[in-house]
Amino acid sequence: MSARYHDIPAAVFESLASGGGGPEAIRELRARRYEKHAILLRGVLDAAQSAGGERARLARQGYDLLTEVQRQHPDTAEGTILHPSVGAWALRVVRAYRSGAEFPGAELGGLGAVAIAAAVRAGFPAELEVAAAGEAVMLPSLGAADVGRGTVVVRNAEGSTEVVSAGGRVNVPAEPHRDAPGWRGLRRVRAGSLDVIIDDIDPFRMPSSADLSPRLSADELGRLSAALRLAWPILEEFHPAVAAEVMAAVSVIVPLVSARGGRVSTSSSATFGAVGLSEPPDPYWCAETFAHEIQHLKLSALLDIVPMTLPDNGRRYYAPWREDPRPISGLVQGAYAFLGVSAFWRRQRRSVTGTTRLRADSEFARWREATRRAIETLQSSERLTPDGSDFVRGMARTLDTWRDDPVSREALDLARDEAERHLARWQLVNGPLPA
Repeated sequence: MSARYHDIPAAVFESLASGGGGPEAIRELRARRYEKHAILLRGVLDAAQSAGGERARLARQGYDLLTEVQRQHPDTAEGTILHPSVGAWALRVVRAYRSGAEFPGAELGGLGAVAIAAAVRAGFPAELEVAAAGEAVMLPSLGAADVGRGTVVVRNAEGSTEVVSAGGRVNVPAEPHRDAPGWRGLRRVRAGSLDVIIDDIDPFRMPSSADLSPRLSADELGRLSAALRLAWPILEEFHPAVAAEVMAAVSVIVPLVSARGGRVSTSSSATFGAVGLSEPPDPYWCAETFAHEIQHLKLSALLDIVPMTLPDNGRRYYAPWREDPRPISGLVQGAYAFLGVSAFWRRQRRSVTGTTRLRADSEFARWREATRRAIETLQSSERLTPDGSDFVRGMARTLDTWRDDPVSREALDLARDEAERHLARWQLVNGPLPA
């Protein structure tokens, strides 16, 4: 194994491959993601310069302000630049620019919104023109001012921030995560050591999801907050390594409402640091969701640096957790996520009794076997890069250490029945398993 994997130390790569990584790995991945966001922001400026006119002027002003905030307040600027929706927005603009597609002028104007958000967070005096998107100006990581269409002026001075438009003035509260007349704050929830923003307004908060919830009511926010406060102690007490990774990586929770009904969670390679989830039905589902989605976040960030699969050749594979055939890249993602899920239930079953113990045992047995099957498919696929093969071998080694963990006969039967039902449903829809 080489000493470094595309600027990722070998020890960190190996730790991630085992299913863990810890805060040290998150720091490495955040540093690489910050570099990516910085490159994308420069790409937005290039797109605006090519568009010319007013859009170029506003983008240049925004970029220059962000550069100055970064010079004087580097940690605050970094936190703003790393905000999940910033990466998703910038990626959309750059992709449109490179493909020659059209994009709304306000999207280029988002560079000013990122800059003034950084200034507000840093307490840096600034005045900047920003183009509204729709009828609002979204300041990433803070909230949105409802100002009507057009260009507005955002002024940040000591102790006050205001957004001035042709239609009036919105005063941003000193605590911008609170609501005020004309201002919708990105509300904050604290659950033990977890401190996250609930983002239910940014249009780029989770671009890959069709299940985005509209703005939560006070009651809905209260229920989500209560669910997080019940789930977080489970992670802190019984899964401290997962809790440490989540605290290091996750800054945003995106509320979801499944159009198909039931519970749903997601994350996106474009929004590192954000986890989407519907209202949790119980604390264990919520805790498991964090254990699941942190795996996706880690792997998505790593895949920006280390290609693990060959280009898609159209072949699709059975994934024991999906109803549809998956490309090899999707199977890698799923296997890594369910390695984390298996580990969660393996630990959790040691601390519960009765029906909860049966649930934990059967979930562990179900996902241990499903992950093993997926890893075997990956290893025989001939679609992994050398780095991908190394990574999957690391996953397999972890799984091998669990092979002889005892599980009750009742739990094994439940797990086997569920696996067989899933396979039968899959074959009914998709036909025989791929050879």
